[in-house]
Amino acid sequence: MYTPSSSRYAMMQYRRCGKSGLKLPAISLGLWHNFGGVDDYDQYREILHVAFDQGITHFDLANNYGPPPGSAEENFGKILASDFKAYRDELIISTKAGYTMWEGPYGDWGSRKYLISSLDQSLKRMGLDYVDVFYHHRPDPETPLEETMTALNHIVKQGKALYVGISNYDVPEAEKAIRMLKQMGTPCLIHQPRYSMFDRWVENGLLDLLAKQGVGCIPFSPLAQGLLTDKYLHGVPVGSRASKAHGFLRPSHITPQKLEQIEHLNQIAINRGQTLAQMALAWILKSPVITSVLIGASKAEQVTDAVHCLHNLYFSEDEIFTINTILAI
Repeated sequence: MYTPSSSRYAMMQYRRCGKSGLKLPAISLGLWHNFGGVDDYDQYREILHVAFDQGITHFDLANNYGPPPGSAEENFGKILASDFKAYRDELIISTKAGYTMWEGPYGDWGSRKYLISSLDQSLKRMGLDYVDVFYHHRPDPETPLEETMTALNHIVKQGKALYVGISNYDVPEAEKAIRMLKQMGTPCLIHQPRYSMFDRWVENGLLDLLAKQGVGCIPFSPLAQGLLTDKYLHGVPVGSRASKAHGFLRPSHITPQKLEQIEHLNQIAINRGQTLAQMALAWILKSPVITSVLIGASKAEQVTDAVHCLHNLYFSEDEIFTINTILAI
């Protein structure tokens, strides 16, 4: 029987999500990798326990997380029922739809048919009556944006989600989506973009838009799929994302240029009393627009390491200048 730590809220910071009434932990746990049918049950169960013990109340999923697709939601649902049922009201559970989930014309993108059907399936897999946040996972170039946003509005009105968000939307698309949802009376709670030291596209207008509109921001891949850690300084270790056939990080991504940048950044992190991963997370969290960062974990100790980034979120002007110089190499 799992009993969470009685001090679980002591070390975590909670940030208001845009102008909403909802607060999220500064560190959230994403189940994109390591929670699928190919992964070890006892290992990811321990990860969830350690995360909640340290005040991580937000677990982020999507319909296609696995592999195979859907298995992360199924596995999470089992652990939710066995270990977290009594703590459901302490949790923020999010899921998404927008990528390919099943065969045929109704299992992908952003139609009303797909989004509502997908969420119904997700709720069954997790054994839930509702999710706290439901996202459209990516823009659909063919479905009218109004149809997609109307579906999100309908889902909230049905009580199947408390809030809605968008993910992977660029500035013009996000601005339109946010405006439409506001007009419907279902404000866009949050945007989930890819953002890391190595991928800073959100700094070219998106963060400004979210701040202006009062929308939260929760970046995914803040460690660039593990590149912004010290694990690849000496090659590709067994069990790492780059070593897995079903992962998105390939050994070819670990170029000599990237290794040089990682080595320099790692030295700055050491001087700050942090691991490279901690510094990379702190770098994103230094922005007041950021509500939370989504981490992934293959081991429980990685969660603990990430949470410790909250001990030092301050960057001096010299550190910022040096880091920007390194990233421009």
